[in-house]
This record gives sequence, C-alpha cells and structure tokens, in this order.
Amino acid sequence: MKLNSSIAAVVTGGASGLGKATAVALAAKGVKVALFDLNEELGEAAAQEIGGVFCKVDITSNEAVDAAFAKARAAHGQERVLVNCAGIGNGIKTVSRAKDTGELTHFPLDAFEKIIQVNLLGTFRCIAKSAVGIASLEPLEDGEKGAIVNTASVAAEDGQIGQAAYSASKGGVVGMALPVARDLMSEGIRVNTILPGIFSTPLLMSGGPKLVEALSAMVPFPKRLGLPEEYANLALTMIENGYFNGEDVRLDGAIRMAPR
Repeated sequence: MKLNSSIAAVVTGGASGLGKATAVALAAKGVKVALFDLNEELGEAAAQEIGGVFCKVDITSNEAVDAAFAKARAAHGQERVLVNCAGIGNGIKTVSRAKDTGELTHFPLDAFEKIIQVNLLGTFRCIAKSAVGIASLEPLEDGEKGAIVNTASVAAEDGQIGQAAYSASKGGVVGMALPVARDLMSEGIRVNTILPGIFSTPLLMSGGPKLVEALSAMVPFPKRLGLPEEYANLALTMIENGYFNGEDVRLDGAIRMAPR
C-alpha cells in the first residue's frame, strides 16, 4: 500500500508511546490520522501536533468504539489502515502469600478479566468494526483494500511472574493474526502483529534511570530499550509491504524474558 494523503488511518492508544510514534510516522507520509485514546489532554495535543483528529474512546465499549469510528470517518473518510496499540497491564501472581500472616489469596478474577477485556477483546472489537468499513472500499493495487497491525508483546511467548493475565491477553492477540488474516483474505485486508520487547515509553521511563539501566542490560543487542520510532518503522513496513500478511514478529533486541 502506498501511504499518502489519499489514505486514512486509525491508531488506538495513539496519545503516547508506541501509538503516538506510529501516528507521527503515518502523518509524515501524508496519511490522515485519527487517534483513539482515553487520555483527552495528551490525545488532543498529539492530534494537533500531526494535524489529525482525536477521538476519546474506551475500547471495551461497543458504543464508544462505534462513536469514535464515526467521528474519525466524518473527518477523514473511511480508514484503510488500523494500528492497535491500546493496552494495559498488571502484575499479580496466580497465588500470593501475605508477608505478615502467610495468608493465601488468588489472582482477583475481575482484574484478570479487565486485562482480557482491554487487550484482547478491545483489540478484536476495533479489528471487526474497522474491517467492515475497509471491506466496503474499492480495491487498490493487487486487490488490496486495507491493512491492520496489532500489538502483542514478547510476554505472549515468555511471560514473567505475575503476568498470567497479560500474557494470556497478548497470546490471544498473537493467536488471532493468522485466522483473522484468513477471514479477511477475500476482502483484500492484510493482518499482522508486532510483539514488542522492552520499549522506551513514558510509563516505563517514569521508573527512573536505575530501572532503565537494569532493563537495558537484559537486552542482548543493542543494549538499550527499544525506541517507539523503531516500532513505528516496523508497523509501516507491515502496512506498505503488500506480501506481509498473517505474521507475528518479535521486535526485542533478541531478549528472552527471565521468570522475573
């Protein structure tokens, strides 16, 4: 797909981090970008920066997602590109023992369900609702109508202690890549997934220099955190390369996560 001003895109989680970097990269190609996010302040600022439109949306809500797509399409027309970066995490062991009393408790199931609702169902919700619109478009070269990029995590394959819910949600995102690509093949829509390692996002950087240094040392090469721009570069490659379909790709400096 040739990215230019004739193309509209939606980036979820686009107010910061990997999503914002991808939105910036798309806009630099002339693409009209709509940012989906819960953070209104950061989202409006990011949209203004790239000349896009911000849509405040909770991706666990059908009504909110429908309204966001309606707003984006009213501003830019039907999107051909969807990049799913919205997601959350937590760190809770399946069974924990209180330090003072030794009392045993299990992972709160509502907390587990929340991760699945956002990371897995939220991603699929946006895929399904976007794909219906993309399928209505006239095909481009090679019969292509659009491209979707999803964000999983290396935790999908080597999750750490306390990541049962997060790993399950991201494993589901990886597992969707091929069947959804097959579902959409007759509609000319490609689907791929990126599994980022440890990236330099605002949330992680807020942990301070010692944490960043320790995490960087874990990466085989290069010994640093991934840059959001590097994620964006791979996302654009997946969008622009018409033969890239049904794949899940680690972007991690060859790291394999230890148990903790």
